[in-house]
Amino acid sequence: MSLILSTHKDNTHPDWIGERILVDLQVLFYRRGRGIPAPIRGAGLRGKMPLPQRGHEIKIEGPPGSLERKEMARERIERESDIHSDISRRDFTRTMALGAMSGALAKSTSSFGQGDSPRQFRLWATADAHVGTDMRHHQRESLADAIRQSEQGIGSPPFEWDIALHLGDASGNQGAPKDDEGELMVRQFGAARDHVREQFYCLAGNHDATFAHEETQWWFRKWIDPMGENTKYSGVDSKNRPYPVEGTWERYTFRVENLLFAMMSDRNDVGPPVGRGERGGYPAGAVTGETFAWWKDLVKNNPDSIIVSAHHHMLKETTVASGEWEGFTKNEKGEWQSDYHGYYPAGGPKGASYLYWLDDKPDAQAFEGYLNEHNGAIDFWLGGHTHTNPDDRKGGRGHIENKWGVNFVNVSALTKCHGHKHSTPMSRLFTFTEGSDRVQVQCYLHTSQYRPQGWYEPAERTLQLSKPFGMA
Repeated sequence: MSLILSTHKDNTHPDWIGERILVDLQVLFYRRGRGIPAPIRGAGLRGKMPLPQRGHEIKIEGPPGSLERKEMARERIERESDIHSDISRRDFTRTMALGAMSGALAKSTSSFGQGDSPRQFRLWATADAHVGTDMRHHQRESLADAIRQSEQGIGSPPFEWDIALHLGDASGNQGAPKDDEGELMVRQFGAARDHVREQFYCLAGNHDATFAHEETQWWFRKWIDPMGENTKYSGVDSKNRPYPVEGTWERYTFRVENLLFAMMSDRNDVGPPVGRGERGGYPAGAVTGETFAWWKDLVKNNPDSIIVSAHHHMLKETTVASGEWEGFTKNEKGEWQSDYHGYYPAGGPKGASYLYWLDDKPDAQAFEGYLNEHNGAIDFWLGGHTHTNPDDRKGGRGHIENKWGVNFVNVSALTKCHGHKHSTPMSRLFTFTEGSDRVQVQCYLHTSQYRPQGWYEPAERTLQLSKPFGMA
């Protein structure tokens, strides 16, 4: 069933108040105990939310009436109490109800139109939470802490964002990840109070991979679940996505106006030498030939879009420490040893810092070859994998570089403890402005171990787009 809210004939509606929508479901939430009605955040682009036009209808999926809504949420909580035991029943009920509204409302608020100033879309890009590693070593909640900082301003002022990316390595396991770390990831996503789980778009990294003899990538599909196929475990309901996804867990797309996101998961699950062996996960990046063909077709068929390609790994020689052998150093005997990445002689160590494998072909450079021949074919390649401070320039390259007319941005990492020699917890905020062909990229430090927590201005950049951000 659906609940239809229609505007009155005089073009007003008692449930519309400024930028807030108070729906007659008795789900009025109060933000951080201050008695302020919480807006539906992330349901569209920043800016004024116009009143609905006369006779306009907003469709909110779910049964009508507050009692049915509450009962549905209560039953959901009871089914999943083993996973969400650390989330209060009140807060989980809030998340379920708000999530049910968010996806539907996005469609009615995301178009360009009325407003005194250009509206903005804010993309929060993160990677490499390695939640198990930080919890084991320091009882640190790498993902949850970052979410709380963004929403509540713990340690520094909060910041606004519409959707978030997590670009792989949710797990910190050196072997195949287990259910306990999946439950930990779900609980940390549950730290969000002003956003819902479906506002996080994720892909798999090398540490998220399962062994070749196991069901293909079962852990990522069960607990991270970008397609919402295992809602019982992940808490992801695809109907609540503010921007719907199309594809599979391995590769999928979504649109935000004329931004087209191409999300590609790493395939470190196929066994040695490409993927995991008995000693753990090999760091070199991998994709299948099917994924490359899918990406190439996507690029060819969408010349009018601002294409954002995302994978856990960066491409070869594009950003800091992404060249051959740059993941390691040599000891006094001239032998390779671990540095940015773990040294595994049998696991394609030459390419440990970049996307190295295409199926079983090493150092394939398929994406690099295409971009070299089609300058400016995409606007962005976003990734993570190499954790280091924002000023590091191993190989003469930093975290943000331009090559082949493409902006390459390493957004890693949220972890403090995984690869602790270099890891500096940080993330990036991309601000797209209506009508502008430039995007602001800011660096947020989540601890004070390198510089004071908060925005790190020396790492801020303004990047050029191939076309203005706006209607597709």
